[in-house]
Amino acid sequence: MGPVQQRIEEKLAAALSLAHLEVRNESSNHNVPPDSESHFKVVLVSEAFASLKLLARHRLVNAALADELQSSIHALAIHAYSLQEWQQRFGNVPLSPPCLGGSRGDGRANLV
Repeated sequence: MGPVQQRIEEKLAAALSLAHLEVRNESSNHNVPPDSESHFKVVLVSEAFASLKLLARHRLVNAALADELQSSIHALAIHAYSLQEWQQRFGNVPLSPPCLGGSRGDGRANLV
């Protein structure tokens, strides 16, 4: 785990009362140098999300990671669930879509 991923985990754990937290560095799926920490997916489960709509949940996460979003994070996929929503999904983590922003290594866009 790199320093950016560790900071993300620490800040989210400190800012939110979480039953589950998963942070995945998905940078290797994108056209970035090896060992980059720029593209992340976070899966969060908290009873605090039960009364919040999706936008409010995302705002809480974005506020907790404001410094990282200004500096080191290029893309952040947020999957925020209440305990009931998580149980209904049986704990499955949503898959991220493939990157369409460019092909690895040649620097050319791969737009569809």
